[in-house]
Order: sequence, then structure tokens, then C-alpha cells
Amino acid sequence: MTAYKPKLHETVEDTGTRKVGKVMGFEGPYVQLRPIGGGREWDAKQENLKPVTVSDGLSAAVAAANAQSRGEL
Repeated sequence: MTAYKPKLHETVEDTGTRKVGKVMGFEGPYVQLRPIGGGREWDAKQENLKPVTVSDGLSAAVAAANAQSRGEL
């Protein structure tokens, strides 16, 4: 089985943290992710990443927009 390799700006799920983010860069064994809607980046192990369906990506974006409109972000 070939390991999943995300692309820059792709939306992925970090199964280690159960968060969805956009790939912002690569540093050594880690992939830098930023939450949908902005926020602090975090490092994720590449083996913990999986692609997100379009539906899941849209759901994450709507949840972030709603949280931002409520002043939570």
C-alpha cells in the first residue's frame, strides 16, 4: 500500500487530532496544516493525514464561518 501524500493547499483530515485543515507547507517529517477559516497552524504526521471529501470540506468551512460569526474564532 502506498502512503498518502497530500498536495499544497489540499484540504485534509488529521486523524491524530480529528481536525480538518488546509496543507500550508512541509517541514521534515511534518505537514503544516491551518484550520479552515484561519487560525493557528499545527504540525501533523503525514501518516495521520487522509483526504477529505468535498462534502466534509464544505461542512468544515460552514462550521468555521458560523463560529466566526458568533465571535468564537
